Amino acid sequence: MSGRELFSSLLLFYKNKTMMTPQEQIADFTNQSLEGTDCFLIDFKIKPTNNYKIFIDSDTGFTLEKAIAINRKIRRMAEEAGLYPEGDYSLEVSSPGLEAPLKLYRQFVKNIGRKLEITLNDESADGLVGKLIEVKETTIIVEETSTKKNKKEMSTPVQTEIAFDDIKSALVCIEF
Repeated sequence: MSGRELFSSLLLFYKNKTMMTPQEQIADFTNQSLEGTDCFLIDFKIKPTNNYKIFIDSDTGFTLEKAIAINRKIRRMAEEAGLYPEGDYSLEVSSPGLEAPLKLYRQFVKNIGRKLEITLNDESADGLVGKLIEVKETTIIVEETSTKKNKKEMSTPVQTEIAFDDIKSALVCIEF
């Protein structure tokens, strides 16, 4: 690549970066801050007051230390880019919480072996409660222990394969 081509490429890259809204830049900084880590983005919400709520999970558990490190990286990039010179924004980095439904394939893989409460898209179905046994490309296998309506344990657990497209929500059951 000649010097002129390199300059043109850099200029195009720079123009594209500067044409991004602050919200798009914060989203880009979030993705950059997750590169090379075992963390992944679950959700990204923006309130009109420039309040960014970024929900992240990790394959090995999302700790306070990870949240702080990611928050600091994003803030540093925002400051270097001069996004909010007056500091009129807030940035919250956290896990989605135990009560949040599983959304991504990677979250299902992380929760193999845990008990889930699954609501199906088909309103006529009861949904089910059971242990997540396996995650495939387009389906999960759950060892069903009860239905959502009849929480009484089944005498013999049944393995059920469910397509991701059929899942309305899947919650991890907290067991003590």
